[in-house]
Formats: sequence, C-alpha cells, structure tokens
Amino acid sequence: MYILSLDQGTTGTTATIIDAKTFKFVDKENQEFKQYFPDTGWVEHDLDEIWKSVKHTVKSVLKRNSIDAKEIISIGITNQRETTCAFTRKGDALAKAIVWQDRRTADYCESMKAHEDNFKKVTGLPLDPYFSGTKMHWLLNNNQYVKEAYKNHDLRFGTIDTFLLYRLTNGEAYRTDVSNASRTLLMSLETCNWDEDLCKILGVDKTCLPEVCESIYDFGQTKGLDFLPDGIPINGILGDQQAALFGQACFTKGTGKCTYGTGAFMLVNTGEEKKYSEHGLLTTVAYKYQGKTYYALEGSCYIAGACVQWLRDNLEIIDNAAQTEDKANAIKDLNQIKDLLLLPFFTGIGSPYWKPHAKAALIGMTRATDTNDICRAALEGIALSINDLIKAMKSDMGSDLEEFKVDGGAVANNLLMQIQADISGINVTRPKVIETTSYGAALAAAIGAGLMSIDDVSKQWEKESFFKSSTTNAEYYDYKKKLWNKYIQINF
Repeated sequence: MYILSLDQGTTGTTATIIDAKTFKFVDKENQEFKQYFPDTGWVEHDLDEIWKSVKHTVKSVLKRNSIDAKEIISIGITNQRETTCAFTRKGDALAKAIVWQDRRTADYCESMKAHEDNFKKVTGLPLDPYFSGTKMHWLLNNNQYVKEAYKNHDLRFGTIDTFLLYRLTNGEAYRTDVSNASRTLLMSLETCNWDEDLCKILGVDKTCLPEVCESIYDFGQTKGLDFLPDGIPINGILGDQQAALFGQACFTKGTGKCTYGTGAFMLVNTGEEKKYSEHGLLTTVAYKYQGKTYYALEGSCYIAGACVQWLRDNLEIIDNAAQTEDKANAIKDLNQIKDLLLLPFFTGIGSPYWKPHAKAALIGMTRATDTNDICRAALEGIALSINDLIKAMKSDMGSDLEEFKVDGGAVANNLLMQIQADISGINVTRPKVIETTSYGAALAAAIGAGLMSIDDVSKQWEKESFFKSSTTNAEYYDYKKKLWNKYIQINF
C-alpha cells in the first residue's frame, strides 16, 4: 500500500509515492508548466494546465512503478501558497491564477496603508501584493467573468490546494487548511477562521471562501476521476513551506528550516505562541492538529532557484541548474569578483524590507566578467538574501539558531550550501530526503489515515550532509555583505 503526495509548486507539479508501511520514498514524477507574464510584474498560471500536470505526474509515477491506483490508501496535498484561483461551482476556471510573485496590486496596497496595523495584528501579515486577499480584490474589480460569477452566486475563491481538492472530489469538498488560509490576509490567527472585518475591507464575500480546516483532517475523497479510483481519502493539506517544516520534523519551539525552491522561505516554530516580529518577518500558522494551533515566524525571499532558472532560460549561459556549481567553482581568485553583485529582486523584495517595487540588478562588472563570475554572483545573491532572513530571525528569537536545516531542489548545490554557511556564520544541515515538502504532505496524510504519529515523523528524519561554517573567506564575505546592505539602503 502507498501514500500519494501531490506537490503543486510554482514551476511544476510533483507526484510522489511513499511506502505506507516503511514511510520510505519510492519514486516521484515532475512536470513543469508554462509561466505567463502578461504585463510588467504580473505572473499567472493556467489552472487547466496545472490540473493536466497533476494527472500526468500521477499516471506516470504509478505506471513506471507498476503500482495499481487502488493501492493508494491516502493522499496528501501541498502547494504554492498565496497563488489565487477563481472558479465556478462546477470547478471550471474563471481566470488564470494570480501567482504569489505577482505585483499588480502594489499600488492598491500602498493606498491601503492606513489599515496595515490592523491587518498585521489580526493576520500577522503586512499589506503586500504577495498575499491572496488583494489578488481576490483585483479579480472582483477587473475580471468580467469573476464579476458575473459573483453576481450569479457561482464564484469560488481559493488557493491552489482548494482548487485541487475541489477537482479531486468532483466538487464535493470546498475546503482549505489553516496554513494556506493564514496567507490570505483574511484569516484571524486567533480564531483560525475568516475575519469578517478584513473581508469587508478587501471587498471579499465570505460565502466565496472555503471552509478552514485543521491541516490533518478528513478533507474528502476522490470521485469521478479518470486516473484515480473513487474513495481515496485526502487526509493532509499544508502550504508548501509548512509542509517542509513538517517534513523536517520541526515540531518543538525554536526548531526551523529554510526551503530553497523557486523562492526561499525560512520558518521557525514558535509553538502555541503567536510571536510578532520586530524585524520584518511574518507571523503565520505552522499547522493545526487535534484542536491545537502551532505558529511560526517566517522570512520570505521571493527569488532563489528562480534566479538560476533566469540564468538558464533568459541569459542562456547554462543548460541546467547543476552547471552553476561547476562554473562558480572554476573561479580561482575570489578577490577578482569582490565588487560583483547580483541582487535577485526580480519580483521585489520580501522579508525583511518589504519593497514591492524593487528591481533586480547585476552590478560591478568589468570587461573581464564572464559567465563563471555571473553564476557565482547568482549563488552569492541567493545566500545574501537568506542571510537577511537569518539575521532577522536571530533578532526576533533572541538567540542564535542551534541548527539550520535546509531542503528543496537548490540545496543539492554543495557550493551554495557552503557559501550560505560561510556568509551567515552558521552550520548547515541537509537531510537525506531533500524534497521535504512532498514528504511532509505525505506524512501528514499518513497521520490523518492513522498510519503513524507525529513522534514517528521525528524518527524518520535523517541527516545526509553537514556544511560547517568557515572563516577562510571571511574578509571577502564581510565586504560583500557591506556592499549588499549599502545598495539596498541607497536604492530602496
């Protein structure tokens, strides 16, 4: 018997199979899908393309491993958070999904600054285009199909998890979990339900929002699908970063992780305490289980792996992500590139500065600058962005971090991990299973299906690599950090 984990990410969908007895990874299938950029700062996804990627990855991974779909006993869902969907009661998309990276509501957020303290107090979030609420407001005011559906009582809003759950259950389950709902600007951290006043401020009718449930819950069962049989329970739903926190077994206060995916996101568990940041971090829900809500502090960096994707797809200086490590390692004298800086602010800056209008920059080039140098600058830019999150987290938590657990596709890059350790003066731990987002959702589903306990999750976690912080290049990195801070202060 097996557990199916559906990881619907920003650039692709991954279907992962986990053995339901040993909880070991069996296999996975990934499929990328198209990114749409219809205007400056806009990012969209086609919901039908996302659904097709779900069907394709599930079919492929089952076929390759000769697994009968009837052997799947539970499903877990994890997803890119904040990305906003509008669909009908039949489950038909009304518009392309507005992706979390999308900046189109930046001016609207600025116009609403008088309400920001209230939003922060209730939701733990600043008024920023990143979050779902202002995206819903935009759709209601700018998309004719959404307007008409609302008038006809045929509008369903939701994050990606809600859309997938709706399709998987043939429209019978219109739900989300607290970790996803906490990213909308509409959910109260206190009640873990939609806040009437905030919904009114953003003009979002609560009847157009899904039921908010615990993260481990009987969300519904598959029905009417051509690639899975009826009756498979969906037992776990977590936003991608919370799923990674779960998969890294960060269940005690003060434990945390950083996921290097399209963006990079650092979460530290604060237990049942809602800890409000004084250094530009977010207060969010980690997960809710058996009536107890566990919270986290989060630092959000919009661009990490997407910077490497930019090198591949836009500059075309690499064929695949792994080449960045080889090219960056080819540099013999780091002092020759000490003034070279890539600031990967392609979609603004998230934590801790919250500058939605910020732009990316590559500065300090000379005639001698080559593609190796640019690859190295990209890796350093990612690490410098995350260093800002680490500094803010240390300040808010009032202590050093005992362990810096990492996961996500980009952590396979050993050089990036060593750069991070050296820049931040912190030891980095990489687990054996680096796709902890998919794994976390699978384990949540396993708990929901009664196959294991949270204590069992901790026993499953295993370390693969350890990157010890070194002071060998301390002078070089100190210079880079000063240059980084100076550029941000002057320009943003």
